[in-house]
Amino acid sequence: MDLKKLGSRIKMKREKRRLKQTDIAGALQISAQAVSKWERGENAPDISVLMELSCLLGVSVEWLLGGTMAETDTFNATVFCTGLNGFAGKATLMAPGELALWMNIIHYTVTEAVKRFDGVPVKYIGDGFLGFFTGINHEARALDAAKESRRLLDMHELVITLHKGDIFLGLMGHPDYERPDIIGETVNTAFLIMPCVAKNCKTGIGLTDTVMDELAEREEFVKCGEIIVSDNKSPVIIYEPFIEKL
Repeated sequence: MDLKKLGSRIKMKREKRRLKQTDIAGALQISAQAVSKWERGENAPDISVLMELSCLLGVSVEWLLGGTMAETDTFNATVFCTGLNGFAGKATLMAPGELALWMNIIHYTVTEAVKRFDGVPVKYIGDGFLGFFTGINHEARALDAAKESRRLLDMHELVITLHKGDIFLGLMGHPDYERPDIIGETVNTAFLIMPCVAKNCKTGIGLTDTVMDELAEREEFVKCGEIIVSDNKSPVIIYEPFIEKL
């Protein structure tokens, strides 16, 4: 295996997706130094992480190892998104600079919590934050990040939703302004369930059964609502962590 060529391919695809070495390291639950060594051609990824690495980079394992097979952009992940209850009303009562400062404090805190548990921040949309977790135990790490965000901010307005499924990661927008983004039904559902979470989940954290099923042996959950997000599908069941465990 040509390690220099492998390292070059990893670096090229990582930079194309605007991902940091720490993003790759966190998603794969390895050290940033290991990623750096791959890209310098000093070492090769272990076979146990090749599949997840290829998904993050949007390529096949065969391409990563020197082949020419088609690229791919979808992989399984837990989507993590936030919003603020009553944001529109609060925004009308604050000066723009004051509002921006308030929002940046919230976004900074949520981002640090996500990074602490090796999630990948993607973007900010007004009062909302969007990121994802993949790799080993990504459901548990996403929930831990949600709890940490709520603990650090200690504000009832903060709403966090978690939903697991396949996501598409790619660059969006005009080539001069393109940014990495994640899209797909999983992302849509995570946003669409937010009003139900805001209304019914006392903890401010809502997760679907796709996430809860992977964590049922770790802790208890309480059903807090359900919502139909598509006319052609069954209602999405929403749970929250058992309140005494927060």
